[in-house]
Amino acid sequence: MMARALTLYAGLVLFFLVAPLLVIVPLSFSAEPYFTFTPAMLSLDPDGYSLRWYEAVLSNPAWLRALSNSLLIGIASTLLATSLGTLAALGLQRRDLPLRGLITGILISPLVVPIIIAAAGMYFFYSQIGLTGSLLGLVLAHTALGTPFVVITVSATLSGFDWTLPRAAASLGADPVTAFFRVTLPLILPGVISGALFAFATSFDEVVMVLFLGGPEQRTIPRQIWTGIREEISPAILAVATILVLLSGLLLVAVELLRRRAEALRTIANLNAA
Repeated sequence: MMARALTLYAGLVLFFLVAPLLVIVPLSFSAEPYFTFTPAMLSLDPDGYSLRWYEAVLSNPAWLRALSNSLLIGIASTLLATSLGTLAALGLQRRDLPLRGLITGILISPLVVPIIIAAAGMYFFYSQIGLTGSLLGLVLAHTALGTPFVVITVSATLSGFDWTLPRAAASLGADPVTAFFRVTLPLILPGVISGALFAFATSFDEVVMVLFLGGPEQRTIPRQIWTGIREEISPAILAVATILVLLSGLLLVAVELLRRRAEALRTIANLNAA
């Protein structure tokens, strides 16, 4: 009885969180330029639904340029954040690391500092070195936001890692770099990829940093949505939002699959060790 009550409660909470997003999806197929359900839509009349707003997005150079910028910045910042976050997580596993707690707090501080404060601080810092309004400045800013996710996910994966494996590789003549790429990295790869997905999602959805640091040529999808809401209310925004919701859902599914794979690898490693 208690298990059913908890399941029902979890389902209601999930519905409460997801329901506002689900409303966006049917509205993006509206045949009329309104943000409300038309009588034709409510009566399920096929004439009330259309793909016109998706066609408008895909044929609009501004939206395509924003998509290109989002992908470029997201991929570049994800690669940097994944590399730096993985190295940081490996270093934090050393128990003899001086000021280990302080370093950990600094690394994950972008998660707790309000984004507008971080954006304002980066703006004043970047303006001194000429990085405002540049693609490089946005990539570095998004790298700083995505790195904590990689640190957390990789650290969680390393918490159950068997450190006798790389030592065994070293005893067989492997240098540290070879041991990392041949032994350590394959075992922690699910955590690394999960962190990379979170970093990419953070970069792809971020708007405050772009508003502070981006120039006219660095419009991303979130900034284009923001501009569209302020200047021209169009259901094309709902079409883009639906695509972003779908992308986020796919990323969550990928993270869950990677989590299950990591658990399976950890189970196999424990059985082999036993």
